[in-house]
Amino acid sequence: MTTLSAAIGRYPHTAALLDGEVHDPEVALDCAAFPNISRAFAPMVREGRFEVSEMAIATWLQAWAHGKPLVLLPRVLAARLQEGSVFCRADSAIRGPENLAGKRVGVRAYSQTTGLWLRGILQDAHGVAPEHVHWVTFEDPHVAECQDPPFATRAPAGHDMVKMLEAGELDAIISGAEPPTAEWLRPVFPDAVAAGAAFIRRHGFTPINHLLVIRADRVAHAAAVLRLLDAAGEAPQRGRVAMMPAIAFAAHHAVRQGLIPRAPTPQEIWAGLPPDIA
Repeated sequence: MTTLSAAIGRYPHTAALLDGEVHDPEVALDCAAFPNISRAFAPMVREGRFEVSEMAIATWLQAWAHGKPLVLLPRVLAARLQEGSVFCRADSAIRGPENLAGKRVGVRAYSQTTGLWLRGILQDAHGVAPEHVHWVTFEDPHVAECQDPPFATRAPAGHDMVKMLEAGELDAIISGAEPPTAEWLRPVFPDAVAAGAAFIRRHGFTPINHLLVIRADRVAHAAAVLRLLDAAGEAPQRGRVAMMPAIAFAAHHAVRQGLIPRAPTPQEIWAGLPPDIA
């Protein structure tokens, strides 16, 4: 049996895997402990620290663009609607997403996946192009070779995004999976649930946040890794065909937003994956 180092977050569909309750005769996964799984993405793309890793779709797109030796596996680890992740002050004049044009919007990193999806939604559904917003960032991209566009600037070192919003130094912020809670905050989308449902009606899928990759030098074990994952639980999305609409949307907007120079073709998206893995 081969043991592969891995970084995978805890979800209902991965808990059995992380707890050692599922087994495969070919491979085992030695999963590193990451309370915040996003902290695994930079060491994975910069150093190849793990042999199998969860990865944000924006990070994977930038890693692909810069030739990182990673093979995408056809399983989604995290997917969610994004409209509930952008906030302003309760006393703000912002009444909806269309009012973000010309505003200062904080986001952990310009390449953060939630930001990628929300910028796509703002442009497609509300007429607010990425360059019409002044993006204020707090971290570098996970892929070291990438740079932010000129309409994104870095907050002063040590500054906190939520505190900057409270102080009026930002007009809105984009959170991650765990949104902030305070009485002085309110969502920018007046009805985020309805906006998310409208997105699904238009596009037919829930936005992908995190995918699964394997290092190219370990791709011979890809099928066994997927057997383990499938034995643990049902992934939010699975299979090349089912995942392609969301990947194509994300790639299209990543180009429009200056994250990657061009979108990968379907053949490039699944390059290196054994053909018998659908």
